[in-house]
Amino acid sequence: MLNSTQVPAPVRGDEPDGLPAVKPSRSPPAQRPELSLEHQEIVKSTAPVLAEHGTAITSHFYKRMLGNHPELRNIFNSAHQSTGTQPAALASAVWAYAANIDNLGALTSAVSRIAHKHVSLGVTPEQYPIVGENLLASIKEVLGDAINQPILDAWAAAYQQLADIFIDVERDLYGKAEHSPGGWTGWRKFRVARKVPESDEIVSFYLEPVDGGPLPAFKPGQYISVRVFLPELGVYQPRQYSLSDTDDGNHFRISVKRDAGISPAPPGRVSNILHENLPEGAELDVSNPFGDFFLDVAGSDEPVVLISGGVGLTPMLSMLGTLVERAPSRPVVFVHAVRNGKVHAMKDYLARIMAENPQVSRAIYYEETSDGEREGVDYDFVGRIVLEDIKDKVLLPGASYYLCGPIPFMRLHRKALEDLGVPPERIHTEVFGSGVA
Repeated sequence: MLNSTQVPAPVRGDEPDGLPAVKPSRSPPAQRPELSLEHQEIVKSTAPVLAEHGTAITSHFYKRMLGNHPELRNIFNSAHQSTGTQPAALASAVWAYAANIDNLGALTSAVSRIAHKHVSLGVTPEQYPIVGENLLASIKEVLGDAINQPILDAWAAAYQQLADIFIDVERDLYGKAEHSPGGWTGWRKFRVARKVPESDEIVSFYLEPVDGGPLPAFKPGQYISVRVFLPELGVYQPRQYSLSDTDDGNHFRISVKRDAGISPAPPGRVSNILHENLPEGAELDVSNPFGDFFLDVAGSDEPVVLISGGVGLTPMLSMLGTLVERAPSRPVVFVHAVRNGKVHAMKDYLARIMAENPQVSRAIYYEETSDGEREGVDYDFVGRIVLEDIKDKVLLPGASYYLCGPIPFMRLHRKALEDLGVPPERIHTEVFGSGVA
């Protein structure tokens, strides 16, 4: 993890081999204090009251913590801070934990997703006490006399339990990354070997390690974090991008949509820097691949249905390419929605896949069409995806379903699949931002 004392000016090449000077602690975890039944009852009984003021508490928390520890600004997404999505997401997560404090198994998937993101950002065990101290202080400072010492003690014990869970999961992820062939922890310098426009909005970046060393294997659907310096903020900003290519051991490919911003959301600072200011030959910092949204290619012949919207096709391209290379007997349905042909990325690649692999079928939706675009060639349907209308194509016995796109898109189609009788455990979603699909 790089903090402000290890991140000087944005001078490239001053970190040996692109790796951080400080790695996450590998020391054994301290003895976990037992969360008493009394603590659990206090947390559950006070959670609704705190939830009413959740965003106020977490907004205060971020301002307080980042004011006291400005080095942490190198971790947190500044855009999510300014729009309020980060405080709202944290509030939702904290109260979900409180509601399930006596049934932590219900949080397994959320813990896994968040832990993968944490390790991709370099979060360390030493930072958890900072978060806890500022969160508890924020609860007291926002709610005042409504919070007494027994309530604070109960929430402190609950927070410690949650922190220990994350630290244990993340220690395991760090260890696997560090000891995998070609793997690493922290940041590693990569060079933009190629930069390829894929549509009016999306550009692919082919990234190769500056040190010339091997790359770790990754699973189709996983992502990397990339980090760039923002002079106007004076901090580094990391972002996660799905790996959009198959694993060849020589390069990583990410395909990045330029985020122009739609009011009140500001333009995407990092995506615009990547598009405008990162030419071929430039260097940037990259994390080891992580993420628990992935397709297990080996050991199954079950059908796969890939459903994406917009730039959500990027992990699906990795899945699709891997399936046709390594599991050509598995039927695949590729369902994709996009505004129009100008922003339809990699359609020539998909056409080639279709021509060479009869086990792959598709349903491409354009919201609007233009002269020269051909139905059945460039697209298959006009409008938005309605799974009920193509159920004969997508409802395959034993199929697994993978969804990626904007959160409302994933919620809509998850519900549609469940309404069509697909078991929830066969539906998998990817969420990068502050939200739950």
